[in-house]
Amino acid sequence: MKVILLGELRGKGGEGDVVDVAQGFAENYLFPNKIAQLATKGNLKQLEERRHVIAKREEKRIADANALKAQIDGQKVTVDANIGDEGQLFGSITTAQIADAVKAQLNAEVDRKRIEHANAIKTAGAHKVTVNLYRDINAVLTVQVGPEAAAEEPEEAPVEAEEQTEAAEEQSTEAAE
Repeated sequence: MKVILLGELRGKGGEGDVVDVAQGFAENYLFPNKIAQLATKGNLKQLEERRHVIAKREEKRIADANALKAQIDGQKVTVDANIGDEGQLFGSITTAQIADAVKAQLNAEVDRKRIEHANAIKTAGAHKVTVNLYRDINAVLTVQVGPEAAAEEPEEAPVEAEEQTEAAEEQSTEAAE
């Protein structure tokens, strides 16, 4: 069944595209949700008249997606979670938590449904996450779960303190001699 898409349909196309879909999919999902309309002669003629308006909207969407990509691509967000022994989480990090962290820390709106990660995030540490902003425009984020290597930093500080203490002791012994 040929339909005209009224909005973006992931994997099929964008607004104004004429695509072939199963009849049940069209009647049970696309038409009731106003995502598509039947591709009749009259509807196709109206589509041709609206092409320039659709092209302007498409340019705006692409520009907005590129601006958002420039803002969040390569950035790091931190998500707090309850971490058990050996770095295992109690549960997992959801896409909603990642979207909330992006909004709070980077001041950018990201739809949770567009956040993709291969496996559930169930361990502490840094994880790479892909955000599909629009069609083929993607941004890659680093999601830091829990504190950043907090165990490494305190270990370095006492070593420096010991070196300073040893240097002070050597100076005091030299002064005493």
